[in-house]
Amino acid sequence: MELYMEAVEYLKAYDISPVTEDEIVDSELLQDVFIEETEWDSHSPLQTEPCLPSTPTTENPDDLLQKRIVVLKGVLISEEIYLTELETLLTPMKALKAAAGTSQPVLSTKQVQTVFYQIPELRDLHKDFFTSLRARLQPDEVMDPGAQQGLERVEAPVMQLLSVGDLFLKFVNQLGVYRGFIDNYENAVEIVQKCMQSDQRFRTLAESMMSSKGSDNVKTKYTFEALLYKPLDRVMKTTLVLHDLWKHTPPDHPDSITLQEALRLSSSFLSGVNERSQCKRSVKLSRGERRQLIRDGFVVDVCENGHNLRHLFLYTDMLLCARLTSAGRQAQYRFCWYLPLVGLKVLWAAEHLPSSEYQVKISKTRAKMYQLNQALQQHTKGGKVSVSRTADRLRRKLEECEIWLLTNTPSFTLDLHSTSGKSHTMRLFSLYDLNEWKEAIEKQSGNCVEMVPPDLLSVTSSCIKLRMTQQPPLHCVQSNKSVHICGSLYVMVHSACGLQNMSSAYVCVEVDGFEFYDRRKQTCLSAFCVTPQWDEELVFQVDGAQQLFLVFVSQYENGTQDEIVGRMVLNLDTDNMLKKWKKVTCSLGQVDVTLSIKYMPHPLEPPSTTPLVQEPVFCVPIGQVAIQESVLVPHIVRSCVEEVERRGLNEEGIYRISGVSSEIQALKHAFNTNYREAFKELADALDIADPYLRADSMLTLLEALPDVNRNTLLFLLHHLKRVAERKEENKMSLSNLATVFGPSLLRPPVARVDISQEVEVQVQVIFLYLQCQNLPEALLTKQLDFNELET
Repeated sequence: MELYMEAVEYLKAYDISPVTEDEIVDSELLQDVFIEETEWDSHSPLQTEPCLPSTPTTENPDDLLQKRIVVLKGVLISEEIYLTELETLLTPMKALKAAAGTSQPVLSTKQVQTVFYQIPELRDLHKDFFTSLRARLQPDEVMDPGAQQGLERVEAPVMQLLSVGDLFLKFVNQLGVYRGFIDNYENAVEIVQKCMQSDQRFRTLAESMMSSKGSDNVKTKYTFEALLYKPLDRVMKTTLVLHDLWKHTPPDHPDSITLQEALRLSSSFLSGVNERSQCKRSVKLSRGERRQLIRDGFVVDVCENGHNLRHLFLYTDMLLCARLTSAGRQAQYRFCWYLPLVGLKVLWAAEHLPSSEYQVKISKTRAKMYQLNQALQQHTKGGKVSVSRTADRLRRKLEECEIWLLTNTPSFTLDLHSTSGKSHTMRLFSLYDLNEWKEAIEKQSGNCVEMVPPDLLSVTSSCIKLRMTQQPPLHCVQSNKSVHICGSLYVMVHSACGLQNMSSAYVCVEVDGFEFYDRRKQTCLSAFCVTPQWDEELVFQVDGAQQLFLVFVSQYENGTQDEIVGRMVLNLDTDNMLKKWKKVTCSLGQVDVTLSIKYMPHPLEPPSTTPLVQEPVFCVPIGQVAIQESVLVPHIVRSCVEEVERRGLNEEGIYRISGVSSEIQALKHAFNTNYREAFKELADALDIADPYLRADSMLTLLEALPDVNRNTLLFLLHHLKRVAERKEENKMSLSNLATVFGPSLLRPPVARVDISQEVEVQVQVIFLYLQCQNLPEALLTKQLDFNELET
């Protein structure tokens, strides 16, 4: 419980009372999954700063409305303070403009325009917003700046009718004014700094700007440069303010949808300009570029001390890894390591499965997550006040379990090798995420020719302002959208086209949502070709899924590292795939992948506390293997045939000359199962004199075989016919192939005891089938219901 107790201490620091034992319905549910101390880093973002919880708080609606008014009160107060700061900043503008036309100007007219660029527009924007918001909150009184009477307690019916979402949406739609200010910010600061050094008059002015602050009109002293930074700081907080307001708005409130849209627009704007905020501490490279933030996100740093959740920042010329901590109520980053991008080599790999003991830990954590989520859903029904604290604690335990899984579940790694000899390994949460990071690092590394040694203290401390990713990808704190998938998701990966070179390939399919079950599966490796075909069905048990992530990976003969060819995100539309197949063609870079998707909603069974064991392929009845793989012809059979046809059709004596003993033994295991058993009727059919009736009888008996047995036999027969087409080169005619494969594919009836007669029947049956001109084609997978298939 060490991690949880740290979280409790953190909550106390924020004046949030932890839940007491008498409020817990099932205290055992809140105990740690493992008694011993886990290896993951205790300083996760969830315990060091308030994350952006993405769902409105599940409290009593009346309490939510009261907290909402407190948030709006805070917005109003901060807007008033910000307006006074802008007015203070604009105070000397008129005098500086007038002096610009004299013989002894402090600033030139152009400099005045640069220093105060867009600031009047920002003041007007916020003044209009402040006035409108104040009028909504207090329509019956004229409120002087700083007067907040009437906001202490507002009746719930009044607050339920109070709508301010349109004001915030209008405001964020005008945030473009800030872009001009941000682009000009560096030039304005440069002029102020130069004039501070060269002109005593300006220095006196810039160091003594006073502003009235608060209802008691307390005077606050600012520097010119500090006031210029206020708009930059303000716009960076817009998304946080909107999120806080939306979090305390009941889902059925008229403002809920409007605030979500405002939050989306604000986040989009912020992600586009976030890197510009570093102009305050910008670093110029020799080519005139500035060090900018390109990308950031959470990763797992794999080191000797274990696996630790870290925040990774990709800058113009370096990678910075930092740990989020808290000093009192102030969140900040601590430096971990950095690597120059110049000459940086990036390699990726899939991690091996952990020990069986560790897999048990993972399975137990998933089962605990499921229980916590079920309990949370029960406790939050109806917005019961009496269980709100219990619900909060359940939610924190759910976060704890999910972040443990993120940190400890095997996934994919990026190995970073610097020319200085330093190396670091990062674990990413998905192959899709890994590919995004890999592309971004390699692209920036290719453009980078130098690195200016960083001021690590300044760069690390600026991460709080610059970061675009606020929290790890935890589903329990993700947006609670109205439509989500819960049940079974079927993904049938058919084929791909567009490869430029021959290769073996597979498709990795990932889903989002809770990690109660495996969220990643992949197809088998295809034959070596430019048009791979799998017809392989992948089945996911999903809860809360919204998107499907596809990654196409190729393997080449030269033995180089697997190449990620392309990726794509597919939004899951329940209307189009509910209980019926939807066929889609997805563009993954240069490759188009065709697949079908079907969704079957149903209550999910609790995940098993024991890890799933990979089912064996050898020494298993062929029908069982086919069921495991959801196919009609097992993958091992298809793979062997495809490999022979790729590089063995011209080999003399193929299937007759013995190979390596160990390989033969493995193949025997693959074929030595019950699908080789022939029926007595096959031998009897050979006795039919009329060749046409004999052929019809043989085909009828073939059609009577079980689906898997029939299609596997047909698949092999067509393969042997293709081998025989090269008989001039490989010396294997239909007769020779029948002689080799007859005893392997057919088991003689028990009544026959003459060995020579047994072999004769086996060879004749296979030879007859190989001669058949209208032999049906094999189906590799079960046919989809084309009446329901949507294209």
